[in-house]
This record gives sequence, C-alpha cells and structure tokens, in this order.
Amino acid sequence: MDDSRIIKTEYSEEMQKSFIDYAMSVIIARALPDVRDGLKPVQRRTLYDMYELGIRYDRPYRKSARIVGDTMGKYHPHGDSSIYDALVVMTQDFKRGLPLVDGHGNFGNIEGDGAAAMRYTEARLQRVTQEAFLGDLDKDVVDFVPNFDETEKEPSVLPVKIPNFLVNGSEGIAVGMATSTPPHNLGEVIDAMKACMQNDAITTGELMRYIKGPDFPTGGIVTNKDDLLQIYETGTGKIKVRGKVEFEKQKSGKINVVITEIPYPMIGMNIAKFLSDVAALVETKKTVDVTDISNQSSKEGIRIVIELRKDADAENFVNLLYKKTRLEDTFGVNMLAICDGRPEIMGLKEVLKANLDFQFQIATRKYNNLLAKELDRKEVQEGLIKACNVIDLIIEILRGSRDRNMAKACLVEGKTAGIKFKSRESRIMAEQLAFTEKQANAILEMRLYKLIGLEIEALIKEHDDTMANIYRYEDILERRDSMAQVIVNELDSYKKAYARKRRTVIENAREAVYKEKEIEETDVVFLMDRFGYAKTVDLAVYERNKEAADAESRFVFPCKNTGKICLFTSSGQLHTIKVMDIPYGRFRDKGVPIDNISNYNSEKEEIICITSQTELNLRQVVFVTAQSMVKLVNGGEFDVSKRTVAATKLGEDDSVVSVMPILERNSIVLQTKEGYFLKFPLEEIPEKKKNALGVRGMKLGVRDAVEQVYYIQNTVETFIEYKGKQISLNKLKTAKRDGKGTRIKA
Repeated sequence: MDDSRIIKTEYSEEMQKSFIDYAMSVIIARALPDVRDGLKPVQRRTLYDMYELGIRYDRPYRKSARIVGDTMGKYHPHGDSSIYDALVVMTQDFKRGLPLVDGHGNFGNIEGDGAAAMRYTEARLQRVTQEAFLGDLDKDVVDFVPNFDETEKEPSVLPVKIPNFLVNGSEGIAVGMATSTPPHNLGEVIDAMKACMQNDAITTGELMRYIKGPDFPTGGIVTNKDDLLQIYETGTGKIKVRGKVEFEKQKSGKINVVITEIPYPMIGMNIAKFLSDVAALVETKKTVDVTDISNQSSKEGIRIVIELRKDADAENFVNLLYKKTRLEDTFGVNMLAICDGRPEIMGLKEVLKANLDFQFQIATRKYNNLLAKELDRKEVQEGLIKACNVIDLIIEILRGSRDRNMAKACLVEGKTAGIKFKSRESRIMAEQLAFTEKQANAILEMRLYKLIGLEIEALIKEHDDTMANIYRYEDILERRDSMAQVIVNELDSYKKAYARKRRTVIENAREAVYKEKEIEETDVVFLMDRFGYAKTVDLAVYERNKEAADAESRFVFPCKNTGKICLFTSSGQLHTIKVMDIPYGRFRDKGVPIDNISNYNSEKEEIICITSQTELNLRQVVFVTAQSMVKLVNGGEFDVSKRTVAATKLGEDDSVVSVMPILERNSIVLQTKEGYFLKFPLEEIPEKKKNALGVRGMKLGVRDAVEQVYYIQNTVETFIEYKGKQISLNKLKTAKRDGKGTRIKA
C-alpha cells in the first residue's frame, strides 16, 4: 500500500472535529426549525415536493407513499418513516394550530392511535399552505440550493407569509440541545406582528397585549399567567396547563366529573395513562369517591366521565386529579431555532423581528422581479404601439428583406442595404428606425390579427396597466411604508380567512390543594401466608377465624390501619409498608404478594421478620447473623419515612438469620449447622446503632454458621426437636457470650 495516501492525525482532534461536524449536521439539517418559515428540513422538503407534484388543495388526493417516496428520492435521504411521520403530524389538528396538509384516511387520533400505513392514506396541500407558504415560490423570492446528490434544486427556506414558528410551534431533539415552542393563535400573532411593524421599540410586555399566551389546539387552561412575560422575554421557562373540567349533576344526586379538554402534553398514550392513574388512586385507596370511569371521547371532542358517589366533594376530587395525575401538566418552553445559520434561543420579540425582516426581504425580491418583468413588458408594448403607427413601412421592409436578420438589422440599426423599397422616402424613413432588440423580436413575431383596431386599443390599455404597475412597484420598493402596507394587507387577508377563536384560557389559578379525608383509626390484623400473600382483616373477623388464621399464616399480628409494617430481610434491609396500602377485606380473600406493595424482592432476599411499627417503638430488637454477629437496637430507630433503608450493617458474605423484638425473654440460644448450641443471657448483648456491625455471639468452626436462634424464658421450659431428639433448651448450660457452645450429636 502507498504510504503517501495515509493521513496521520491526532485521534482526539479527529474525533472532536468529526463529532462537531455530525452535531452541526443534526442541528442545522434535521432537528431544528428555521425561525423564518418555522419548518424543519423534512417538513419543508415534503411540502415543496407536494407543490412540485401539483398536489394542490383543489386537486385530487394522492397516495402518501407516492409523496414519501418522491421526497426521499429527491430531497430527503433519511428514511421513509421520518418523512411519513412529519407528513402525519402536519395533518393532525390536535397537534398543530394550523394544519398544513389535508389528510384523507386514518392519520391517527388524539388518544395515541397511530396513522395507517402510507400505502393506505392520501394527502394534498391545505389551501393556507398553498397560499401563505408556497404562493411566491415562482417569483424567485428565496434561494434554491442543490439537493443531496446535486441532481435537483430545493428551496433553502419557504417564502412563508405568517410567523409559522409561533403559530404551529415546534418540538425537536438535536445533539446537546432541544427545541420546544408552544403553538399560538394565528390572529393574535398577526396582530402582534403588525404592532411590531408600527413600533420598532415595542416591548415584550406590550406585545403580550396581542399575544395573551400559548393557544393549544387541545384547549385547556394555562394557570401561571404571571410567568409568561419572563418566558417570552427569555425564550425559556415552564408553562403549567390544566385540563378543563365540568360538573354534571345526575337525577340520582350523584355528580359526574367530565373532562372536556386535556392539557397539550397529554396528547397520545398519556390519555390511557391518565385513566390508569385514576384507577390506581382507587385501588390504593387514595380516593373512595369514584364509582365508575369511562372514556366517551369521539370525533366531536374529548369527553372523559368520572362518576362519583352521592356524598363526594367534587371540587376536592378534581384537586386530587390535578395533584396526582397529568390532568395538570407542565409544558417546557425552549424557543430554539435556526437564525442566520446558527441555533439561537429567541424571545417573543426576536422571533417576530426575524419574521418581519424575512417578510421585507422576500417582498423586496418579489417586487424587484415583478418590476423587471413589467419593465420588459413596457419595452415590448411601446415597440408594438410604435410599430402600429408605421405598419406600412414595416410591411415594406419585411417584403423587401431576404431573411429575418436583414429585417431585424433594419428595425434595430436602420440598416437598409439589400432591402428593396418602393420609394426613396420609405428608405429614408427606414434608416431612422431604432427599435430595441426585444421590440424588434416582438414585431417580427407579431401576428396580423394584432392590427385590428380593437386589438390595438387593448394593447394601449395593457400598456396603461403596465405603467400603473411600474409606478406601484417602484413606490413599494422606494418607500418602506408602502411595502409595510402591502405586508399588512396580506396578513389581514390570512387572518380573515384562517384565524379562529382562542381555545386556551390564560389565567392565574391557585395551586390545587387536596384535603385528605380523616381516616378513622381502627385495629386490624395483618396476615401473610407461606406463599407471601398479605392482607389485613378486622379484629373481630380474626377472632372468629383465629385457629385457621394461625395455622395458615406465616406472620400474624395486630396493628392500626393508620400505621406501618416493618419487613426485615436476610440482606439486612428494612422495607416499610403503609397498612392502608395492604388489601383489607374478608378472611378468605387471597390478598396480594408482598413484593407488589413494597420494595422487597423475593428473588434476591428472604423475609426474616415482619412486625408493626408500633410494636417496634416499644421494644428492643435483637439481630443475629449467620457469622454469629449479634446486637441490640432500640426499636425507635426503625421509625423511618423512606420505604427502604439498611436495618443493619453486614460483613462480607454474611446474612441476617434472626430479627426479634424482645420484651420479656431472658436468654438466647444460638444453634449452628454442625450442631453446636450456645445459651447465654440477653443482657450480654450490647445495644448498638442500626448501622453498626455488632459483636460476636459465639465462636464458629471454619465452615460452620448460625442456623437457628431461640429466645427462652427461664421460668417456662422450651422444647425443640433436633435430629429426632427432644431437647429442653432450658437445661442447656448457661455460658458466656462468645463461647464455642456444646455440640449435640444425633
């Protein structure tokens, strides 16, 4: 291989350069909209391709697959899904304040159902898109650039006549930055743009007399009106949006909470999430007011009905929805767009100013081009009018010339050599002719019927119209006020044709405050079977089924329904569970797995002890580990707010064998796997903090470990069965802690 073709470079420098190139490509050419037309490249290319294909608003729909394929092949080589997704969004009136594409077929819905495949759907341009976005493309008002393979030309920006960046908003994620701009009301934005045109020094606060705030296509209520000024000045901030709720009283006296408008961020699958969140509030007993919930939304609009009990506080329940579900949500504003070829966060005034400058720029190019065409037309018209006055001489020149070039030379330069004239006077008159090139060509191509009297009159009238257009265009180009008036007139026409009433309410709403109902404290009994299914039952129910409950349950103890359960595991963790989160019901109810209502993981740890927080507060807790580490901990240390904390510190490869809240027991007996028993008084175990390691309870052999722990009272004889033998633990010799113990053989 030729070494001269190998380029040696620093790896870090090459990576830095390559990544910056990639990042800028994503930022400029894919993810962010241009502030001038408010469109991302994929949107701009799709609309331009539809314009090129002639899929106008007043023509038949065309298959979406045709549009996508043509756009991908000519302008956007980034995959058909990205193009079709952009096309779909431009048709959805629940995502865009001003849809740009007219879709025919299934283009998805507000509840998150996706569009049908592109081979089934059809589309065409909306009228507003054709008029306000693409109308002046044929007047050379924007620059055209080569496409990706330089076989076609595409516009670098569309000549959009309205501030689309604000009207439709935008969302996009680039590399290291993202854009998120809410949609606004077309009529308000146009009024603000006109005000900005009349007063260069206008402030953001003054602009907000026209633009009250975002106008989401889903409606809703913006609740932080006072924050909007800061958001529009900086281009960043958070807008709080609530859904619109109505109350319907039924004949039975029950009240239905009806959601008729949802927050903009709830579009899509979040509606299903909202329904499941409401169901979860019922299941977890956060509310007991709901009797039924149904989604009755249709093409006519959103209608989510929540039926409440007769004595329910509907206002308080709605506040619960605001606090615990996405019925109140936040829209993060980051008005980032491409301005002058670079990404920039822009405030409201900067966006309007950029759009205004763009309007004057495209208007200047438009009327310069129109003026040039009218001047060309004027030159030709004046030549034809002049020719009509000497038509007999021109006919004589044409009849006497050998070819076109000879006749043209006579008309332009007065050259008469070689031309046969009927008289000397005709030659003299011909020598005085001085038509321009364009006029001469027009005369030579003129048809005879143009010599009819009425046609000559029409030509003169056409010339008068041309002169009027020239005076008008020159006035527009020379006087900024005249150009401004033209732009204002266009904006007014778009406002009249396409503006609609505001949907979103802007106000300063009080923060939602939910008052939880006072729960009457009662005694219940916690039951958990050997399979890990937990429940609580009324104390009286337990008393009636005490024998069966004790026999079938691994853990049984009384507690308060307002209290907490403490679950200690072999890994040294403490998991707390609110009693209210545990299913309460009948004795024969199955309950729920303890894993489902706590952070306990049955695959990684084993339950050692479960007890109530109330009991722990009154006692000391003994911890014993497999490596024979023991300690006493004050039960109050386990009164914690977190759902999971470390209950004890463990050595390497150690695990908890026993956790016991003690009150009256006098002695402890440790039993190892190899059959060693050590009995010693509980007083010898020191009290430690819960995050301490503890002290050694007994000396173990190399492969031995503590297997069982027994707590006995000196006055009550306790028997166990060990390897077929009945052993009285009370008769074991009482020794000191940290002894080896006595081995009992089979």
